[in-house]
Amino acid sequence: MSALAPDSPIINFLPYQRAWIADQSRFKIGMFTRRGGKTFGSCGEIVADCTQAEIDGRKTRWTILSRSENTAKEAMEDALKPMTRAYYEVLRGLSRGGQPVFEEGQFHVPAHSREVTQGDRVYMVDVPEASYKTHEVRFPGGSRVTALSASPDAARGFGGNLLLDEFAFHADSRRIWGSAFPVAARGGHKIRVISTPNGKGNMFFQLMTAEGSNWSRHHVDIYEAVKQGLDVDIEELRKGIADEDAWAQEFELQWLDAASAWLDYDLISACEHAAAGMKEHYQGGPCFVGVDIAARNDLFVIVVLEAVGDVLWVREIIAKRRISFQEQDRLLDEVFRRYRVVRCRMDQTGMGEKPVEDAKRRHGQVRVEGVLFTSPARLELATDLKESMQDRKTRIPAGDPVLRADLHAIRSQVGVTGIRRLIADSDTDGHADRFWAMALAVSAGTSPAQDYEYRGLNSSGQGDGPDDGSEDRGWWRSPAGAAIRGSI
Repeated sequence: MSALAPDSPIINFLPYQRAWIADQSRFKIGMFTRRGGKTFGSCGEIVADCTQAEIDGRKTRWTILSRSENTAKEAMEDALKPMTRAYYEVLRGLSRGGQPVFEEGQFHVPAHSREVTQGDRVYMVDVPEASYKTHEVRFPGGSRVTALSASPDAARGFGGNLLLDEFAFHADSRRIWGSAFPVAARGGHKIRVISTPNGKGNMFFQLMTAEGSNWSRHHVDIYEAVKQGLDVDIEELRKGIADEDAWAQEFELQWLDAASAWLDYDLISACEHAAAGMKEHYQGGPCFVGVDIAARNDLFVIVVLEAVGDVLWVREIIAKRRISFQEQDRLLDEVFRRYRVVRCRMDQTGMGEKPVEDAKRRHGQVRVEGVLFTSPARLELATDLKESMQDRKTRIPAGDPVLRADLHAIRSQVGVTGIRRLIADSDTDGHADRFWAMALAVSAGTSPAQDYEYRGLNSSGQGDGPDDGSEDRGWWRSPAGAAIRGSI
């Protein structure tokens, strides 16, 4: 048995913490209740490994990637430091070689470019320089533990054994995983992943639930933790949190994707269709357009929906980054030429004022409508989209991971005042721009319509319709049942 077996009396670990430490599988993942001491138990394995390395006369290396700088510091101050000191106090023979040193430092990442993939497109993004504060334990024999906030650059910059702490809450978890795993996997290093759940839209969910994997999994909810000796009052905690969804996720370890995400993956998948998203499938019917205006690095997105019976089919999604307002106008004009656009709803917030005004002038005051993104307006738009998808009245392209991520990125939160608000998850390539463009298009196709007659301008600017004298007049009916009369 190791000199530092997990049942060592140096530190009193709970049974499930001892089980975690005793499990020496190379790939190990644990989902533990909040307040259950998952970071403490994981740091116990790390300190025991480093101390054993000192006894054996070898070196080991550990990196802890935490959700933030504060949580990295907490791991050092609340777990690594006191446990290291406890081992060196009890195992006095180790002190002849010197004492461990605790340090703070900086990890600097120079400005660089990285490759980003969106669907079938690959482009380069400029990443500004950044510095991350590091917290380290350096052992006399050369072993070292470094804790810092998680980022793809940090994941690439440190080697050895790896602990991903509260991984479900890491921003950009998939890119961090893509950077960290190859580094840690070299040389037979160990990888540990711990967290409470945070919905299904992250890499932790994928690792914890993937079938046929070689991961050793640990699952300890609040009831099991208390059964094994965790000293907390379950009822007191439940009354204190005063939120059943939060209790179910944080303490009962339920995957509350539907409770936290406005559109869960099951709903998104149910609305996917192989024929959606293809311009060549356009049947010439009335179309509804949603436009999310781009500012600076955000995506400019146009979503075109065609009404086929009472179902809205995505015919085209245009997403461009860092393009001029002139180019945005040109893309929207092309959409109006390609499709029979009955109504277009555009984000009028902030920089959207002028694009909306210009679009109204070019395409008609009635057909183009600006929407100010106030909190009530956002909730109404999101509700229209959700209800349309729940009723299976919207069809979206199948197998598009970027679209899925954007649609899933909007999360619902209820504040202390009881008011529900929608926020965008940062684990997407934009700010859920495709979600809002889709919501605008769906609301255009499902909201009550009014009768109107629109006469397009010819090339001379006169209101006589197209130069060839042709006009396309008729009555159209929206999926909501409202008749619309117009000419384009």
